[in-house]
Amino acid sequence: MLSKIKTMGLMGIDGYVVIVETDISNGIPSFDMVGLGDTAVKESKERVRAAIKNAGFEFPIKRITVNLAPADKKKEGSAFDLPIALGVLTATEQINNKNLDRYAFVGELSLDGEIKPVRGILPMVLSARDNGVENIVLPIENADEAAVVKDINVLPAKNIRDVVNHLNGALEIKKHEVDIQSIFNGSLDFDVDFADVKGQENVKRALEVAASGGHNCLMIGSPGSGKTMIARRLPTILPLMTFEEALEVTKIHSIAGTLPANTSLITQRPFRAPHHTISNVGLIGGGKIPKPGEISLAHYGVLFLDELPEFNKDALEVLRQPLEDGVVTISRINATLTYPARTTLICAANPCKCGNYLDNTKECTCTPKQIQQYLGKISGPLLDRIDIHIEVASVKYNDLENEEEGEKSSVIRERVNRTRKIQQERYKGLGIFSNAELTPALIRRFCKLDDKCKEILRNAFEKLGLSARAHNRILKVARTIADMEESENIKANHLLEAIQYRSLDRKKYLNI
Repeated sequence: MLSKIKTMGLMGIDGYVVIVETDISNGIPSFDMVGLGDTAVKESKERVRAAIKNAGFEFPIKRITVNLAPADKKKEGSAFDLPIALGVLTATEQINNKNLDRYAFVGELSLDGEIKPVRGILPMVLSARDNGVENIVLPIENADEAAVVKDINVLPAKNIRDVVNHLNGALEIKKHEVDIQSIFNGSLDFDVDFADVKGQENVKRALEVAASGGHNCLMIGSPGSGKTMIARRLPTILPLMTFEEALEVTKIHSIAGTLPANTSLITQRPFRAPHHTISNVGLIGGGKIPKPGEISLAHYGVLFLDELPEFNKDALEVLRQPLEDGVVTISRINATLTYPARTTLICAANPCKCGNYLDNTKECTCTPKQIQQYLGKISGPLLDRIDIHIEVASVKYNDLENEEEGEKSSVIRERVNRTRKIQQERYKGLGIFSNAELTPALIRRFCKLDDKCKEILRNAFEKLGLSARAHNRILKVARTIADMEESENIKANHLLEAIQYRSLDRKKYLNI
């Protein structure tokens, strides 16, 4: 007898429908699986055999052939265990249900028939709903994550016997629901706050500018000056995520297996801080079957690279295109996948190998050549994609002893939200959402300067020795500063502040 059971596969961050076709016929007993499955899929026949027997059902001693259609797409993972087992039970008439086409089933089976959680459940459920599936049966541990998707019945099951009893009408599995509003209410509960930072007002101002315009930022300062502390607080002043953004971020983390336990939806913007020993694949994504890397895991959030010159140069170079395009495309023999990578890059670096070049209280032991070599590890093309360079001075003792509380993240976030709304209105219909995304053509359109501002910019290039790549970056940042003051035009004070954020383009660093 032949049976057909719907399940879901993964391709990149999207799911697709897989039909598990099971044929049982007379002949020499065997269990063959076809349909381009990986090792985990091929091993599922042993888990299925044991699970069916140990759950108290009859496993047929016949010729069993299972096909995973479409057969031209690579299948991976253990999520096909449950539908394969149900296919066998349906083909042997141990399940009698005429409405199986309304269901999809996902889950790994243990040898005693329990259903274990799997990765990537959110994109699977989204795809199931979009393909007209009314009910999806999945592991209890994945229920909260799946239930954020509306217009589909999420049915969590503990073991295969519960699923069979539900399908046969002996026991009903109730629909699982979650309160999305209550989940988002917790998005404001941050463990850190900008009020914790003592002093460093110029750095906090630069990070507010970066958050307001979506600009990438590089902080240069001595060890212990607070670069990492400030960077970790940037997500607290970014605009709160929308439901659509939260879904997309959660999909990526679900597929990568980095979704925190008991978390149904990621509602806070991600903060990823990989170690400088990370590989190209770890940073950008990849593998035999490509998985998202750190830049994709930081989608709609912050990617923080501490000790930037210590990173492998090849690893940094692969960031260039994703930072420009907002996506990562990975090509392999089996598939070409695209992962979103729209992130704010925040970098931190010491000014030299010993770290004391900018510290007035300590002597720098590096030679000018060593300083140039150290900062030279940061390539020009990568600096092209970083709009703001800010020097971070050592914190003074008086600032540390000051008991006056600094400005809270919530107050700064309100200003950032107001600035972002101005940009969204201005760029409506243009396919961009922030000043950092301005193209050269749009810069000419929205960043016009009067004669006074043009003269200031010309003098800055001549006296400070700014590089040509700084021109558009300065205009983008100046546009953001003007928006922060709700000014329609870029004024002289906006331009002067933006010029200050190009430290690495100055003669001070180029000709040490």
